[in-house]
Amino acid sequence: MSDVIEREAMEYDVVIVGAGPSGLSAAIRLKQLAEKAGVELTVAVLEKGSEVGAHILSGAVIDPSGINELLPNWQELGVPLETKVTRDKFVMLGPQGELDISFLPFPKWMLNHGNYIASLGNVCRWLGQHAESLGVEIYPGMAASEVVYNEDGSVKGVVAGVFGVGKDGQPGPDYQPGIELHAKYTFIGEGVRGSLAKQLQAKFGLTEGRDPQKFGIGIKELWQVPDDKFEAGLTQHTFGWPLDNATGGGSFMYHFGDNYVAIGFVLHLNYKNPWLSPFDEFQRFKTHPTIRGYLEGGKRISYGARAITEGGSQSLPQLYFPGGVLLGCSAGMVNVPRIKGSHNAVKSGMLAAEAAFAAISEGRSGDALTSYEEAYKKSSIHKELWNVRNFKPLWSKFGTIPGLVLGGADAMIATIFGGWSPWGTLKHGKSDAESTGLAKDYKPIVYPKPDNEFSFDKLSSVFLSATNHDENQPAHLKLKDPSVPIEVNLPRFAEPARLYCPAGVYEVLYDEAGQNPKFQINFQNCVHCKTCDIKDPSQNIVWTTPQGGDGPNYPNM
Repeated sequence: MSDVIEREAMEYDVVIVGAGPSGLSAAIRLKQLAEKAGVELTVAVLEKGSEVGAHILSGAVIDPSGINELLPNWQELGVPLETKVTRDKFVMLGPQGELDISFLPFPKWMLNHGNYIASLGNVCRWLGQHAESLGVEIYPGMAASEVVYNEDGSVKGVVAGVFGVGKDGQPGPDYQPGIELHAKYTFIGEGVRGSLAKQLQAKFGLTEGRDPQKFGIGIKELWQVPDDKFEAGLTQHTFGWPLDNATGGGSFMYHFGDNYVAIGFVLHLNYKNPWLSPFDEFQRFKTHPTIRGYLEGGKRISYGARAITEGGSQSLPQLYFPGGVLLGCSAGMVNVPRIKGSHNAVKSGMLAAEAAFAAISEGRSGDALTSYEEAYKKSSIHKELWNVRNFKPLWSKFGTIPGLVLGGADAMIATIFGGWSPWGTLKHGKSDAESTGLAKDYKPIVYPKPDNEFSFDKLSSVFLSATNHDENQPAHLKLKDPSVPIEVNLPRFAEPARLYCPAGVYEVLYDEAGQNPKFQINFQNCVHCKTCDIKDPSQNIVWTTPQGGDGPNYPNM
């Protein structure tokens, strides 16, 4: 359709896709530099959510180092970093008991002294308002659906704001073709497994020579609890039950704000058992006596899920391409053992802004901002990710308990000796999709029914995410081959999409006789976690962006 459609075009110096911490920080930094130099610089930010922050989901304990650098007077300005961490707690869980391991000598960088518990969505809302006050144009509800290229193959910009395409893929009565936003440089800050980032990495070979990216799925609920269950500033992380030693993952629980408890579960997507359901493991986890004790008498008020990048340095793609760059989680800048990435996202946005501003000041446009990657390699982001590069591979190879011990020791050695490790640099090996085992080699898992007090079903959870999609548009979850789910994935892998999806998007339906299976996609339920695009063992599902404004609307998440 885009080959024959004529669209209006808007010209900017920089167009940024995604109003997350990296994109907004880049926008703010560009305006700071322009003001300091006394020049005009036009910057636009596109956000597919209905508002800035609508699609932002994170734990979140925030390292303020990025904000400190971007806005040194952030406390005076009122950035909503709500609650300072007062206590770290680390726990190993068994089926009924717990072992508090907080007394162990955890490295300082794993502790949260000086960090803040907050809603990253609300932080982004604030950053968006501040960016607008500096003259940044922000367009929420405008999904960037495709890349526009110059004749020489460099990125020219993006198409955004396509609405009214019918289920048959043809323009409907309310069709809007969208507009092209052209820029001297285009920043991609879509977050984990962004659809445009994925296309650009393939087109320009940005992942050549890199390890496959690794991912986890993070599932989170926000509770409000009684005073006697609340300890402002408490952060707790658990390992162990309900996961076995060979299945990587753990939980987080953060107390902040108005008696809020952010509780979540992260499961590494290289798990082998195709019968496993991350959502149901999380629900089962909350019934543990230790966890249940924090939630008794409370009310669950929000729910969401999001993929997390876990590959680290080995999996980081080339950060630049002709005409643009990848920012933050679009590149994969999460520090796995710290469970943090927002500070690195902010820093990456600043580095990209500085590289682009220098290039524009020299009269350049559309070229490769190699200086961005050079600045990254000298930055705190690279140092931080390099020192922990073996943590994830060791965890995957040796299992949770030995892996955590070896990974922690290796990272401490690397920190002391300037990045040197006795292991060198370990490889990740298979992708998460390739890690999925055959159904015949594993026993199906029977999960307990929800008690509707601590554990819940998927549909009632999706309701709390305020997810909405216009049902008259084409499904944004595409199958490369519609026959694969039933003919390949069902007999080989028990069609794990119905289990790994935390929103009930995928179902296998049978007729009254229990025959003739049919694969159904309930795309309206999608919370945009991208797990299906990552974990499908046949790599047959492609996540694309729906029309702008659709998806979850996360409050305080």
